[in-house]
Amino acid sequence: MFGLTRNQWLAVSAAWLGWGFDVFDALLFNFVAPNCIPTLLGLEIGSPEAAGPVRFWTGVMTSLLLAGWALGGILFGVVADRYGRTRTLMFTMVLYSLGTAACAFAPSLEWLIFFRAIASLGIGGEWAAGATLVAEAVPEDKRVEFGVLLQTASPIFLFLAIGLNYLIAGILMPDQPELSWRVVFLFGLLPAAVVFWFRKRLQEPERWAHAAGHERARIRDLFTPELRAVTLGGFLLSFVVLVTWWSCNAFISVVATGLAQASAASDGLNRSATLALSESWKFQANAWFNLGGIIGGLLIIPIARRIGRKPMFAGYLIACVLAIVATFAFDHPPATRIALYFGVGLSVYGLACVFPFYLPELFPTRLRATGAGFCYNAGRFVAAGGPFLVGAIAVQGAGGLPKALLVLSFVAMAPLLGLLALPWVIETRGRKLVD
Repeated sequence: MFGLTRNQWLAVSAAWLGWGFDVFDALLFNFVAPNCIPTLLGLEIGSPEAAGPVRFWTGVMTSLLLAGWALGGILFGVVADRYGRTRTLMFTMVLYSLGTAACAFAPSLEWLIFFRAIASLGIGGEWAAGATLVAEAVPEDKRVEFGVLLQTASPIFLFLAIGLNYLIAGILMPDQPELSWRVVFLFGLLPAAVVFWFRKRLQEPERWAHAAGHERARIRDLFTPELRAVTLGGFLLSFVVLVTWWSCNAFISVVATGLAQASAASDGLNRSATLALSESWKFQANAWFNLGGIIGGLLIIPIARRIGRKPMFAGYLIACVLAIVATFAFDHPPATRIALYFGVGLSVYGLACVFPFYLPELFPTRLRATGAGFCYNAGRFVAAGGPFLVGAIAVQGAGGLPKALLVLSFVAMAPLLGLLALPWVIETRGRKLVD
């Protein structure tokens, strides 16, 4: 099918599931934060006293995740070049699976941070191994399609995470919010079952096997005169998208919860009805965002092929600016604001679908995972400040939700500045992978 052999399909399937569960485990916290954080701090869920800490610690935890993700992504990118794509993929999946499941047993916020740190190392490392595996395994003329296919696992598995949280917190355990978030975290073990099935079936791509034994990959090799400009271009583009994506995504559930609480207060709803409305609006907002992401990602395929990478980047960055401003900078009824997340997903999430095929195109086989892992993850150390800043500002004084929306509207500055970085971005349309 599609000209792929059985081994090539196994590589694509393993990387797709690995990335999907990667995002699934990474973002479970965002859905349970409104229940998890008050429980561990000894505050009443849904109370005014809990609103500020939820926004603040959502930002802090997201920033810590990004920092751990960056460290793991860079570290395991080097590991994947030295010891193999499939071995690294399997190991990182087990690491983030166990770290996420351990969060279910966290007795305090400090322990939750520790378990999330372990998971974040694996979450960051998986992408470099998986994206490189797919880029090297599939035929040259199918790299764009299967690179985008790999990234579509992210919104699809986010749908799975959304549905899982809604099923547990909104339907099965609506009156037990202090416990439901722990049950949600336990489902982080699912990737371990995938590893068990693939562990003896998956083979290394021939490109890596032929390059194995050559000079070992090192981060400093990315900054030789031949690769310095390539690395800078990939890093700048990744950084802009990371700041934009995480600043928008990390607060979807928090914004939806704030809208629901304000609406419930004006309508005189009781605590149980408020929690139910909150879970429903969280589900809707995340669903719109991820549906937009799937469509935006699929549109990448014809656009990248017909007009090239740089014009495509320019168009998507402009769309990001317009979507963010339209969603957060103006006054909207709650239902309208939630639906506008579709446009944010279409542009911001769609642009993120470029990296699985674009970054591996920039580097030779010996440095492919190292280069892709560095460019995609190094910017997270700086991007980590985005969610932290949004959360910190949103808790200052009264009107936390309006302040959060105001700060989110300024996130549009990131893709706007990204347009200035386009001269450093390398055009790779029609280029074959370099051995």
